[in-house]
Amino acid sequence: MDHRAYTAAVREIIVMSHLGLTLRMAIVGSILFGFYAVVAAVAIGVFGLPLWLVLLGSIAFVGVQYKIGKWAALRSVGAEDLPESQAPEVHRQVESLANDMGIDKPRLMIASMGVPNAFAVGRKGAGTVVVSRELLQRLDSDERAGVLAHELAHISNRDVVMMVVGQGIASIVAIAAEWAVLLTGENDLSDFFLAVVVGQITQMLVMVFVFAISRYREYVADSDAADAIGSGEPLARALEKISRGNERARDSGVTAETNALCIFGDGTGLGRLFATHPPIEKRINRLRN
Repeated sequence: MDHRAYTAAVREIIVMSHLGLTLRMAIVGSILFGFYAVVAAVAIGVFGLPLWLVLLGSIAFVGVQYKIGKWAALRSVGAEDLPESQAPEVHRQVESLANDMGIDKPRLMIASMGVPNAFAVGRKGAGTVVVSRELLQRLDSDERAGVLAHELAHISNRDVVMMVVGQGIASIVAIAAEWAVLLTGENDLSDFFLAVVVGQITQMLVMVFVFAISRYREYVADSDAADAIGSGEPLARALEKISRGNERARDSGVTAETNALCIFGDGTGLGRLFATHPPIEKRINRLRN
């Protein structure tokens, strides 16, 4: 098989993979929208709120979550701007990859996370990529390009925005569940605590579907990164090094909320149901096969 035929075959596999993941995301997204539609219908039908107010309130709620989440993620790891004079090769790689992916070059920041890791926040035209000092120390140029391409794929695919929307829906449904308990009870202290418990359980159940979307998006970002750099092997090697670095590290400066944005994350047993990332071994196998 010549190079052109091989490239065409690889792209066809990537497209088919994306179609499968897109179908799964459409199903999960429809379920999330169903949750929101029920809450909106109750707000309109029972409480008599106008449709425009429900929609405007939802958009404002998600918008505030997006702004606060971005600020909190950067602040939680102590991210600082990474000047081009300090890391010219990293800036060149990001600029080249961003041009290839058809997006603006994002803001580059660096942080001491205690572990080799990276994450992206923001959207097209206003994205930010944060890399840890530990990651820059441990990866070679090709491996670093794979990680950067993965994070740029998240920005290009609007993954952060989609996650915030999903989390916003989970929060809205949880708040509605809490009010349902309060309005049907006697408004005493026991009802208040019951409402909190019901809200937490409801949010956790809805977040299962949000986490499922997150895991699907990781596979897509891996695939897009492999396409951008021409091979999945560098990213596969990078994930192996990152995984080993996280296993050996005793102290991590990454909070649970920020870890959901990072390139590395995992869960075992029942925890995989609430994991934001697929098992690292599956991601590596997909990249190599």
